[in-house]
Amino acid sequence: MRMRIVRFLLGVAVGLVVALPVRAETTALKRLTLRQDLLGYEAVGRLELNGKGFCSAALIAPDLVLTAAHCLVDRQGKRRDVRGITFRAGLRDGQAVAEGQAFRAVLHGRYRPGAANDARNMRHDAALVQLTQPIPAATADPFVVQRAAGGLSGVSVVSYARGRADALSRQAACGVLWRQQGLFAFDCDVTFGSSGAPVFDGSGGRPRIVSLISSVNHSATGTVAIGMELPGLVTDMKAALRSGKGVFPERELRAKRLRVGQSGGSGARFVRP
Repeated sequence: MRMRIVRFLLGVAVGLVVALPVRAETTALKRLTLRQDLLGYEAVGRLELNGKGFCSAALIAPDLVLTAAHCLVDRQGKRRDVRGITFRAGLRDGQAVAEGQAFRAVLHGRYRPGAANDARNMRHDAALVQLTQPIPAATADPFVVQRAAGGLSGVSVVSYARGRADALSRQAACGVLWRQQGLFAFDCDVTFGSSGAPVFDGSGGRPRIVSLISSVNHSATGTVAIGMELPGLVTDMKAALRSGKGVFPERELRAKRLRVGQSGGSGARFVRP
């Protein structure tokens, strides 16, 4: 899945900067090749988009996958056919710990499909995909979404991307460049296909998702990735799934309404590691 490239004018960046502690030292990417490398990150997976590319994504409930909203729309802003989307948890070298078929989805209500990739859209660039069948937590334990603590200086990112699409790569530490008005800027090593990748705060126990990769700008001075504040967006989207507002495809919704977290019809396919 292509990553949308955004040009950030210096004046805009300066307007968003807030004082932050000294950034954490940036580490190199590590490919999660072996099963033991993947421990704790099984709930991060590749979201395969009807054979037309992929995004990174993560489970936040046994049947709910969190990703970037722009992953679920095409270049014209038309919503993709959700029933052709597959989530492959912990995929590495053709093997996944579990696979789930999408049943329905919702974009955040303030995301504007097909509109300019400006700060407003990036601030709301989040979506939930509901699977037909929950993936057991014993197989892939969902992550908690939490507001980033004040003074957050370092994060980690786990993602797929162009050139490293066959297995997850983890960057254990990258820096927070600035945080303001519902947006973050990171110096994380991400590129095309990293859209929707979870950004983790790992301080104090199991990592919690604090943002998603929405966009990236590569320049001679380095890489700047943009993500959004998440907890309020996730609350809004869960409410939309319960009410049916903005959920697609609509005909599937009329035929079969599900509560958030309730299993549906056909089963997920689990793959031996």
